[in-house]
Amino acid sequence: MTTKINLKTIFIVTTFFLFFSCAKQEKTVSVSDKTSNETLPTIQPSTEKLANLSKGYIIQKRIPAKEFCDNYWKDDTDNLSFLVARNGQIIYEKYNGFGNLETKTKMDQNTSLHIASVSKVLTATAILLLIDAGKIELDQKVTTILENFPYPKITIKTLLNHRSGLRNYAYFTDDKTIWDSSKTLTNQAILNLFTEKNLQLDYPTDTRFCYCNTNYAMLALIIEKVTKTNYKDAMKRMIFNPLGMKNTYVFDIEKDVEKITPSYRGNGSKFAIDFLDGVYGDKNIYSTPRDLLKFDMAINATTFLNPALKKKMYQGYSYESKGEKNYGLGIRMIEWETGQKYYFHNGWWHGNTSSFVTLKNERVAIIALSNRFTKNVYTIRKLAPLFGDYPFVFNDGEE
Repeated sequence: MTTKINLKTIFIVTTFFLFFSCAKQEKTVSVSDKTSNETLPTIQPSTEKLANLSKGYIIQKRIPAKEFCDNYWKDDTDNLSFLVARNGQIIYEKYNGFGNLETKTKMDQNTSLHIASVSKVLTATAILLLIDAGKIELDQKVTTILENFPYPKITIKTLLNHRSGLRNYAYFTDDKTIWDSSKTLTNQAILNLFTEKNLQLDYPTDTRFCYCNTNYAMLALIIEKVTKTNYKDAMKRMIFNPLGMKNTYVFDIEKDVEKITPSYRGNGSKFAIDFLDGVYGDKNIYSTPRDLLKFDMAINATTFLNPALKKKMYQGYSYESKGEKNYGLGIRMIEWETGQKYYFHNGWWHGNTSSFVTLKNERVAIIALSNRFTKNVYTIRKLAPLFGDYPFVFNDGEE
């Protein structure tokens, strides 16, 4: 009797474990397949063997860089997060003032600051990775991607190079008949307003350049549609994590209000979060100079994008008016008659100002961020002649 019970018990227990083991295995395969199907293109860290900078060279360049910073940022009331590097090697960096004035938390290399419109460079990079992977096309109509997008001539390219003709959401939502500012504006809400309020373009598509944040809010929606994940996670998986950008993230207005480094006016008063702070793609990335240096190294590596697409990224698209200023695919540029080109992007949101300079030929990155309003960050262009022939004639305050 005892033997029969034991055999029966063993049979039941064995069957139980076999059943759930198979069920678990089936589930694992299913999740694995799903993950495989949703694999996203990622940017790769630079593996290029670049020359080591000599001690003499570093000292030679560090002295004027330090003098420059000391001249513009004199005391603890001047918040600054600054770095200049060549071949991925830091020549000089300075962290000045406070990340948080109320708590007197000092600025340091790990203090994540709002990089404002420099976020556009990273959004554009995600789009270019998707194009390079064949997920979308540069000249693809936005109407084929975003449901109810009402402008048939706008393409991904005209969003990237600011030639779409779209109206700036920060301006038209200021009208109380269009948007209730007690509610947080979202990227999807902007798209909905196009049709709900019958918003017309500011000018016909691809007829002129007009810098417009709405372009990049729509590009963020395209990233979400194509990757089937939210912009915050897509940027993390495609760019931040692969490059080890540990102090970089997309601000989530529902979760990160207490987490973020605050920003301040020039007089030291704190900026409050407002209804426009829910929109991303054009802004809302927090980062550090060291993380942005990793990013700069990656986008200047020979393995970043196919050569034809990379060339399109760095060419100008707006020549209706004479001048040296132009815009590529997510990057500003100055084009001189000598053939020399200077690539950069500036930003300004609330009290945050930022400047990202990438001297491609010299493999130099110059980065300045501040969370207390100052146009001084835009003057870092003056350091470019330390590394090459850059004759500057443009204004400090250009975004």
